[in-house]
Amino acid sequence: MSEHQTETETEPDRERAAEATEPDAAPSTATATTESASRPEPSTERTTVAGETDETTRPEWVQYDFDGESKLSVHDLDVYYGDEHALKGVSMEIPEESVTALIGPSGCGKSTYLRCLNRMNDRIKAARIDGSVELDGQNVYDDNANLVELRKRVGMVFQSPNPFPKSIRDNISYGPRKHGDINTGLLSRLVGRSDKEAEEKLVERSLRDAALWDEVSGRLDDNALGLSGGQQQRLCIARCLATDPEVILMDEPASALDPIATSKIEDLITDLAEEYTVVVVTHNMQQAARISDQTAVFLTGGELVEYDDTEKIFENPESQRVEDYISGKFG
Repeated sequence: MSEHQTETETEPDRERAAEATEPDAAPSTATATTESASRPEPSTERTTVAGETDETTRPEWVQYDFDGESKLSVHDLDVYYGDEHALKGVSMEIPEESVTALIGPSGCGKSTYLRCLNRMNDRIKAARIDGSVELDGQNVYDDNANLVELRKRVGMVFQSPNPFPKSIRDNISYGPRKHGDINTGLLSRLVGRSDKEAEEKLVERSLRDAALWDEVSGRLDDNALGLSGGQQQRLCIARCLATDPEVILMDEPASALDPIATSKIEDLITDLAEEYTVVVVTHNMQQAARISDQTAVFLTGGELVEYDDTEKIFENPESQRVEDYISGKFG
């Protein structure tokens, strides 16, 4: 439940322009099997990137069986940017209260897929989405879906920290104030309806949950742009948490940070998974191995090639292409 309906309205134009640059993808379906798949015969009808084995994806490679409930269910998702087919037939079940990592080479459609989960691609005029994305069984692409409510329930943290040019306190309380969850200001005080105490508790709780409170508690009225890069990113996570989300989407949240700040973000992601469903795009395979419970591998312009427990993906993948990518033969 992120404030991103409001937050995204203030994003720099470069963020929006960057959203329209995802290349193609290829089809994937999902049917259960217990058979241990052997390598399929090569197909001469596929086109792969340089260094990639020519191989047909098997349906069972993307059928991930897990205990517990699905928080997000994606079925036959296709994304087009004009005439460009960016994702083709992607189906995934994402477990609740866990970390799902999306990995793959640049331009494979990971971020396009991530943005479909809270309809951020709606902001791109050329984008067209077919298929369904269900949050707790409700299709978020229904015509009557409430986008403000969706983006409160499914928040998003971007690659580069993007705090508002406001105080640390105002960054946290902006979303709840905008959505009417708390009331502050002169008018509220005059009519005796000020939620100032509630705001203070909200700010402290969100900053504590983002592992930032101890570092900034004495300067909540300082401009957030004065924080370090790692602190700014944790502030953005705290800002997301302030609207009490159920799902947190993260698009390479540590790629612009130094190793110490990255370690803090990784520890935070692990802690967040105790209460939230977290989906993370990362180019760092070691990071995916450290923080995620399950990993989905996208290759060749967006094809979902394999999806399973993270340990299984990194130690014994079914797909030769996934093995080659993880071992560094291409990508």
